[in-house]
Amino acid sequence: MAFQTEKVLLPKEVATVITKRAKDTSTIAALSPSEPQLFLDKDYMVFTGNAEAEVVAEGEQKSSYEETVTPVVGKRFKVQTTTRVSNELQWADEDAQLEIISKIQADQGAALGRVLDYVVYHAFDPKKKAALAGFDALSASAMQVAATDDRVADLDSLAEAVNDAYDINGIALTKTMANELRKIRVPATGQRFYPEIPINLQVGTLDGINAATSGTVNGRLIEPDTGILAFLGDFSLIRWGMVRDIWSEIIAYGDPDNTGKDLKGVNQIAYRTEAVYSYAILDPKGISVLKKPAGAGKAGK
Repeated sequence: MAFQTEKVLLPKEVATVITKRAKDTSTIAALSPSEPQLFLDKDYMVFTGNAEAEVVAEGEQKSSYEETVTPVVGKRFKVQTTTRVSNELQWADEDAQLEIISKIQADQGAALGRVLDYVVYHAFDPKKKAALAGFDALSASAMQVAATDDRVADLDSLAEAVNDAYDINGIALTKTMANELRKIRVPATGQRFYPEIPINLQVGTLDGINAATSGTVNGRLIEPDTGILAFLGDFSLIRWGMVRDIWSEIIAYGDPDNTGKDLKGVNQIAYRTEAVYSYAILDPKGISVLKKPAGAGKAGK
């Protein structure tokens, strides 16, 4: 197969692999299932559901209630990651163009996962290391809980802070929070209080609900430190999906990332992966966030 430089649409099975890899780095992808999106700012009509059954006596007048429907507009954002490598890889790629995709999957696929958390939780661009204008961070709008020295009590406080109209079905932990919970032991027996947290901190469940751990929760690239330790609540309130297929592009000429270095001049080629996300937070009161007080030190990794 001749080496080609046009865009290559990722086959469905490959796109699925990238989605699975995103779950390794994105707690939102792990705790809130994605859904197909159209290429527009989707309106979610939030139905509050205030109905209660009425006991009606024989011949008594029946009453009703007024229901309000609140629209929440989804936000779209385009993401890309470009990796420069030596053009010596071209000869290997000529034998199997799909090999190009396999080389970029691990690194760029993980980056596509991380960016979802950074945008939704923090309204932050992880590549530029800058706040995103026009985006609202869930860490600011969620129910705020101040961390103490008692992590078990902190979990109870997180649960109490969630609006009781919503179910609690997930928790996103920083690595520091997961590690601190893993170390807590029952005084009388010495057994771990949370035995479901393994030593690698890849938590699947915690206290009976789905759990995920990642450095994106506290946003380890953000300075100054956010102090965030965990998000807990109804993760179905975070609606997200991809509005465009994931594309991989092989770039052999020019300066695609404006570094001042022409690819041909430095014997390089570039691999670029792009996608378009859409997301909406239906009600931030259904999620709580645990934060350390300002100046309390690093909250996570």
